Amino acid sequence: MLRIRSLLFLLLPFVALHAQDYKVRSFCWERVEVTSQLDATPSAEAAAIVAPYKASVDSIMAPVLGMSRVAMPKGRPESLLGNWAADVMVEAGTATGLAPADMGLFNVGGLRNNMPEGIVRRGDIILISPFENYVVVLEMKGSDLLELMNDIAAVGGEAVSSSVRMEITSDGKLLSCTVDGKEIDPHRTYMVATIDYLAEGNDKMFALKNAVKRHETGLLAREAMMESVLKHRIIDSKIEGRITVRQTP
Repeated sequence: MLRIRSLLFLLLPFVALHAQDYKVRSFCWERVEVTSQLDATPSAEAAAIVAPYKASVDSIMAPVLGMSRVAMPKGRPESLLGNWAADVMVEAGTATGLAPADMGLFNVGGLRNNMPEGIVRRGDIILISPFENYVVVLEMKGSDLLELMNDIAAVGGEAVSSSVRMEITSDGKLLSCTVDGKEIDPHRTYMVATIDYLAEGNDKMFALKNAVKRHETGLLAREAMMESVLKHRIIDSKIEGRITVRQTP
């Protein structure tokens, strides 16, 4: 490690001096899941640096909340983790004192890790939802809810609750959708439980900005997830056809 640091120190002035001679032509990236497999050959030097902080971090991350019957990966158009997270939004929305929302919505990009099978710890939930996102419930006109469904279709699907059924095309068009088994009534008001980040129209969920009223729960999304695991003790999820894709010719 010291040799690498020394080499970088020597190269930095050269890189800075000649930076104008280079242009980035392309780049690529991939997601690497952080698991115990990465610790197969731990660094003693790194372990010594981390040691003073490990006990404090473990006290936050290690407590057991419950168990998961299955491993829950995230993904589009529908996923085990997305289904669970969206259902938790509906459950958490009742903290407003309102009846359960008509639908729940969570963005796939906001789910940063997968749910493990077996024991679920506080740290697992923190890794899944690390951001300071709060659960909110939005009142929306049916016409705007239909626009939201089009937004969801355009990105290839997001995490939606069990009340929702959508059929979309592979190129992002909405073919059909229902909420609680019924077509959306453009004149009715619907309740949508989601996170404040999306409520502001982020992640291309533009229609959420048209909500006519917003109810705050005061709950962070990860707190809502933790409370749900504690409440149910054993959690589960299934692929139910909430969002299905029809291949376009």
